[in-house]
Amino acid sequence: MSKEKVHTFDDLLKRVRSYIEEEDEVKQIEEAYHFAYEKHKGQFRKNKEPFITHPLEVAIILTTVYADSTAIKAGLLHDVLEETDTTREEVEEKFGPEVAKLVYGVTKLGQLNFSVENEYLIEYYKKIVVGMSEDVRVIIIKLAERLHNMRTLYALPLDKQKLVAKETLEILAPIAHHLGIHKIKSELEDLSLRYLKPDVFYDIAEKLNNTKLERDNTVNEMLESVSNLLTEHHIKHEIKGRAKSIYSIYNKLDKGKKFSDIYDLFALRVIVDTEQECYMALGLIHSKYRPYPKRFKDYIAMPKANMYQSLHTTVFGVDGYLFEIQIRTHAMDEVAENGIASHWAYKEHKNASEVFKNTTEQKLQFFKAIIDSSNDKLNSEEVIDTIKEESEENSIYVFTPKGDVFELPKGATPIDFAYRVHTKVGDTMVGAIVNNSIVPLDYELQNNDIVKINTNKNSKGPSKEWLSIARCSQTKNKIRSFFTKSEKEVHIERGKDSLEKELRKRKISYSDFYTDENIEKLIKELKVDSLEDIELNIGNGKFQVNTVLNILYKKNETQDKIKKVVAKVEDADIIVEGIDKVKVNLASCCNPIPQDEIIGYITKGNGITVHRSNCHNLLSLENRTVSVKWNQTVQKRYLTSIVIHSNSLDNNLMEIMQHISMQDAAFDRALTINRSDANVYELDILVRDVDHLNRIFNDLGKLSYITDVERIIH
Repeated sequence: MSKEKVHTFDDLLKRVRSYIEEEDEVKQIEEAYHFAYEKHKGQFRKNKEPFITHPLEVAIILTTVYADSTAIKAGLLHDVLEETDTTREEVEEKFGPEVAKLVYGVTKLGQLNFSVENEYLIEYYKKIVVGMSEDVRVIIIKLAERLHNMRTLYALPLDKQKLVAKETLEILAPIAHHLGIHKIKSELEDLSLRYLKPDVFYDIAEKLNNTKLERDNTVNEMLESVSNLLTEHHIKHEIKGRAKSIYSIYNKLDKGKKFSDIYDLFALRVIVDTEQECYMALGLIHSKYRPYPKRFKDYIAMPKANMYQSLHTTVFGVDGYLFEIQIRTHAMDEVAENGIASHWAYKEHKNASEVFKNTTEQKLQFFKAIIDSSNDKLNSEEVIDTIKEESEENSIYVFTPKGDVFELPKGATPIDFAYRVHTKVGDTMVGAIVNNSIVPLDYELQNNDIVKINTNKNSKGPSKEWLSIARCSQTKNKIRSFFTKSEKEVHIERGKDSLEKELRKRKISYSDFYTDENIEKLIKELKVDSLEDIELNIGNGKFQVNTVLNILYKKNETQDKIKKVVAKVEDADIIVEGIDKVKVNLASCCNPIPQDEIIGYITKGNGITVHRSNCHNLLSLENRTVSVKWNQTVQKRYLTSIVIHSNSLDNNLMEIMQHISMQDAAFDRALTINRSDANVYELDILVRDVDHLNRIFNDLGKLSYITDVERIIH
């Protein structure tokens, strides 16, 4: 593996002076370099180079994203706390509290033990990296440090190479992406792929190299054609071929595409002066080259979350090749390549510090929100509780004795920590030691505490008093879950006793009852998953034990009940299978209409109630159903409820009612619901059948302000 080019301090000074004009700041950067040089003297890296080359390269990388002088000083000093005898106080005394804080932040991130074993841990550690970085510059320095380490990763053993590469690809590259630092993100991805899948990496690289001449000729021809087109219309521009990263090509191949089918291997980037010229250039290109359907994106009018702006289009270019073309201004190009912090440096050579912090902090806050939404799949109440906790932004970070870090809300206790480590640790917890001292379970944990949980496998589980001590909603839910599970076991045992008691009462032997055939029939009839579910539902009172047994031992009970119903034909539109005269009612919860699939439910003393087969209320009713069907000669109209969604705040109810009337339907009720962004209409209408209702839906769907029409069940 060839070595990377090693820069000198003069290279750094040249880059710094290209955008930092204050000589005092440049002088402080020199002092930071010489301080780090002395501290690391005699130290060498794994690749045998002097250690100082690493912080110097990190600082060089930081200049490519126009980092301020404070960040560059911290980049030069980022290893002095970890690798030398330098103290935080010494750094603060010599370079000020801001630099010391950044150096300490990068050092703390470097001490984390990351894990990429599963998706949850990946999302969790991305959250940790962002959460522990009070200043966004800590993350940017960390990214620069990792990029240089990836460039020299060949010096590590193979197993370590793959570990670092996976961590980089799964955790750090996505953070660079969300911060909009394309240069760093793209190189991190390519380098990670090189070490994770070297065969794939070099195969793609070889194919790119083999087709380079042909691609270059095609791209140059298209480039010249587009450039001439813009020049003819007096649009000042820059235009260049855009290289596709090896990792992005790998992603497409991994999804089943062939190398020859990756159309945006041919790509151009057009850079103009103004936003208006972006759209003018787009129109001219589309007038000459036919656009590829559904491949146009306007990220200028609607920027990405990381503030990326550009017009994207794909067109059929020279010789019929597909070309992806990006059109943007010079300022947009700087942001896309180097991150939002680069905008001020491109446009105005201003003092960097505050602008750098403020612009990137906006994106960091958004990224925090994205990561926060990637928690466990919780129920809605738990999600709300979790969001409330996270929105307070009062997190602390505590460690296991092995150095694993966990984020907890301020005020969290050892109980919260135990359950965050693992549910089993929480359930068997008997005590806690914080910073080598025994603490009570209601002790309030502090930032950077080292926590050890004492457990006992014979523990009977958590105490209900812990619910008042725990701070995290997830902890409380896990404690409640423990007791729910315990209560479930009690209900199952109670249900089993009740079932066996009734079997003895009816003089039915256990062997006759507990057959595979009987259990399978009960599971199917009761719509449960197992015998244990049947026992649970008997124990908690949901099923009556007699009802369960009657499924097997009173086969004619349902028919007997039907015969006992008072015979009174009120609606011949519905036919009850096997019964000539019976009282029939339509369920008001789902309002069935002709052509709906329906089912009858035998009520106690009020005939048969007819429901739609998909009515949710059927799930909670006992198994007293009977087959019913619509008469083929239905004449009546039936009530159904619909809801109409619009995209307008204008009250269009009268026009909607006119359209429904024109379809020969009548009204029972009409209601307008005023919402903040648009009106919603609820109507009860009388229709002949499902076909009639569908015609009404189709007619309403033609109105420009209507976005959706649906039938509802109350």
